[in-house]
Amino acid sequence: MIGEGMCGGPNEEFERAARLCGYRRIAGIDEAGRGPLAGPVVAAAVVLPTRCRLSGVDDSKQLSEGQRDRLYAAIVEQAVGMGIGSADVGEIDRLNILEATRLAMRRAIDQLAPPPDYLLIDAVTLPGIRISVRPIIKGDSLSLSIAAASIIAKVTRDRLMAKYHAMFPEYDFLSHKGYGTTGHLQRLARHGPCSIHRRTFMPVQDMIVAAKRKSHRRMLSTLFEQ
Repeated sequence: MIGEGMCGGPNEEFERAARLCGYRRIAGIDEAGRGPLAGPVVAAAVVLPTRCRLSGVDDSKQLSEGQRDRLYAAIVEQAVGMGIGSADVGEIDRLNILEATRLAMRRAIDQLAPPPDYLLIDAVTLPGIRISVRPIIKGDSLSLSIAAASIIAKVTRDRLMAKYHAMFPEYDFLSHKGYGTTGHLQRLARHGPCSIHRRTFMPVQDMIVAAKRKSHRRMLSTLFEQ
């Protein structure tokens, strides 16, 4: 499975262009978990060697769980630098998901030692960062480093959600990973939100408001009966 990137898939074009400009430690950055109703957002920063030979690496959304797990091991083996950062549910609700994603990305970059001198990021800007940055729309399907980061972030987050499944089995986080599937929404309606549900996300927010109104009506009803 280790070979040149698949035709039409991510390649090293952006990394080569950066090296021609004199940059030497080029990190691809991507995240996983912006859309779910529960759990953290996780970011990864990956520095690959020159002429990296990783076949099958692609946008993590285009790969099966088995393919991602296999490629995760290959990327970890070949990467010359790798950092992982996350932002928890409290930070997501307090900052909003975009700022929480940026926070997770900064934490992932901070894990790289030595630090990178150039960043390739999938569509997100990082205001104030003192490293040259190139945001790339659909970067996870174009840049090998960003695609590798998308796999590391996705596998890391999925493994975290498996741990949350053990803590909150009634929500079946193992199968839907916190995304708003029909099964997840049914369980959410049945049990209400738990501590890893994002309070500011719909329909979690609606459920919390409805529960408060129901509790308020019940309290008023009790008072009038006395």
